[in-house]
Amino acid sequence: MPEAPKDYNLVEQNRKILEFIEDVTSNADQVQQKVLSEILSRNANVEYLRRHGLNGQTDRDTFKKLLPVISYEDLQPDINRIANGDTSPILCSKPISEFLTSSGTSGGERKLMPTIEEELGRRSLLYSLLMPVMSQFVPGLENGKGMYLMFIKAEAKTPSGIVARPVLTSYYKSSYFRDRPYDPYTNYTSPNETVLCPDSYQSMYSQLLCGLCQNKEVLRVGAVFASGFIRAIRFLEKHWTLLCNDIRTGSVNGEITDVSVREAVMKILKPDPKLADFIEAECGKKSWQGIITRLWPNTKYVDVIVTGTMSQYIPTLDYYSNGLPLVCTMYASSECYFGVNLTPLCKPSEVSYTLIPTMCYYEFLPVNRTNSDHTDSLPDKEQQDLVELVDVKLGQEYELVVTTYAGLYRYRVGDVLRVAGFKNKAPQFNFVCRKNVVLSIDSDKTDEVELQNAMKNAVTHLVPFDATVSEYTSYADTTTIPGHYVLYWELTLNGTTQIPPCVFEDCCLAIEESLNSVYRQGRVSDKSIGPLEIKIVEQGTFDKLMDYAISLGASINQYKTPRCVKFAPVVELLNSRVTSTYFSPKCPKWVPGHKQWINNNNQN
Repeated sequence: MPEAPKDYNLVEQNRKILEFIEDVTSNADQVQQKVLSEILSRNANVEYLRRHGLNGQTDRDTFKKLLPVISYEDLQPDINRIANGDTSPILCSKPISEFLTSSGTSGGERKLMPTIEEELGRRSLLYSLLMPVMSQFVPGLENGKGMYLMFIKAEAKTPSGIVARPVLTSYYKSSYFRDRPYDPYTNYTSPNETVLCPDSYQSMYSQLLCGLCQNKEVLRVGAVFASGFIRAIRFLEKHWTLLCNDIRTGSVNGEITDVSVREAVMKILKPDPKLADFIEAECGKKSWQGIITRLWPNTKYVDVIVTGTMSQYIPTLDYYSNGLPLVCTMYASSECYFGVNLTPLCKPSEVSYTLIPTMCYYEFLPVNRTNSDHTDSLPDKEQQDLVELVDVKLGQEYELVVTTYAGLYRYRVGDVLRVAGFKNKAPQFNFVCRKNVVLSIDSDKTDEVELQNAMKNAVTHLVPFDATVSEYTSYADTTTIPGHYVLYWELTLNGTTQIPPCVFEDCCLAIEESLNSVYRQGRVSDKSIGPLEIKIVEQGTFDKLMDYAISLGASINQYKTPRCVKFAPVVELLNSRVTSTYFSPKCPKWVPGHKQWINNNNQN
């Protein structure tokens, strides 16, 4: 960490950043018009815009009239040309500096997002907004350190030599992170060398070791996703005896072979038998409840994403953290960074992100998730009728569509957002789900929100047995006739009473009862869907699943357990670890017509 400049004034820095947020949200529409004009004028001569006849025009109306709303598949031929070495200005007037690879579990395919050098500055700007906002709610964070578990993934290269890597790897390897100037809010327990180590075991081990050595200085802990942070706690459960030995002796375990990592850790690590005894005593206790506050006693909050499907990890995080606030600070993707949470201490279920109008040009496609039409093509009128940032309606759900400085034009990100409120003129959104993450056997379509809610209803049957579902995924099994939904459950068993088969059968039925009427009609009337199946898998199965995804190139930072699997080797891996299977014992309830109509008829 560099020394503080003599004229450094944290209060003034924070005031300027909060003023910036106030200004851009108060003038959201003017800022958005300027952003669109800048993007279109600087890229006026790129092939993509000429292809659609824009001819240098930068006004919204012409832009909306001529440019189609697109998905990744529409853009793939142009991206492939760039990846294969075409250096002409196809999408952007500035050279494509690298490709950012999307998470391997978003839509099941690693997409290549073009980016330019200046986008790093834009991403860095969004990061700079987070802690001045947080400092309004939790003062004094500048007086300690953050134990953030950050990881890189070894990058790949396209046929033309352009680097392709996850967005966080790009950021951590950039000078914005490696050579960051003095900032008390980016004072982490992990030396850069431990973050930049490509071996995930050595990186995790050394970062936890450094975090334990500096345990009294830690004021906040975190990772990108909740699942990643829990994986770190499990790593600690497995390896605390080795870590204690290193702290006791002041030497690094021989398994850590990366020279730069060893040297960086040795600058922090000193023999400390007293600390080793303390960690050993805490980790050796039967219960790990509150282990975060026990080992890092000054921790004020846990900084992880717990929105969307990550919400299932909230009970586990609450258990390990003794109910510390779970803070979701920002909303971002490989395509672009978008927004910040201006009320970071809110409940996880109430998290909303304020979109920062300078990041890109936003449009919003109204979504009705009860509508069975999930097609990606839009009629011409609908393409023109996308809603502006300042015109979204409270409570309405929208699919996010962006136009970026790096060459995406009216691009469907695939996230569904709900308007929760406004900060001045800028809307604040709840993250609802990723679009098109669905199970489907026939005409039924089950999205991840519906599946998550069904899971919540089912697991209540396990409560009397002191058991929980620690991880799950699903699979549309069409090898049977008719096809049926399969759920793979990994359990955490705290009780001693064996769970009888009828309880798991009740879980199957509870899920089916919670699914939409199209599914239930398929089960009851059409007989187009077979009974739902739950397969219980061995402990550690989902860690194996993550290891497999990482071996194929997924980023440890961006990895999220897929809520639906389709890839045959993944299904084989899961099936190879099944210990027992259970089916729904009967059909769920279903009657023709909408629920609302039925309720009205009953009342008359």
